[in-house]
Amino acid sequence: MGGSLTPDRTDDLGALDYCYLTTVGRVSGDAHEIEIWFALHDGILYLLSGGRDGSDWVKNLRANADVRVRLGAETRVARARMVTRSDEDELARRLLLEKYRPRYSGELDEWGRTSLPVAVEWALGQLV
Repeated sequence: MGGSLTPDRTDDLGALDYCYLTTVGRVSGDAHEIEIWFALHDGILYLLSGGRDGSDWVKNLRANADVRVRLGAETRVARARMVTRSDEDELARRLLLEKYRPRYSGELDEWGRTSLPVAVEWALGQLV
């Protein structure tokens, strides 16, 4: 599936339950794919790491920010970054909590408050 991200397509992709993030292992150099919750906003894919810096995928990103993201039938090569600006931090947390709170029966407040936000420049990524 190729083409540009029109508002309708972006909304459709953003409604999906999961995306699949592939990082390069910081030690092994092997590809590592995880299934993870996400929010898509203005071409940026936001993720929250409940394990913060201790998560392997975050450690991998810190060593090599080049990632592959599969969202629906579309896969892109993109760059990830830690969210550092307070306004973007608040946006990422709010978007993910608003999306998943109605779908999840457990408690998400602590996850939303303490997780490490990560951004992936999805719209700028190259289609694979």
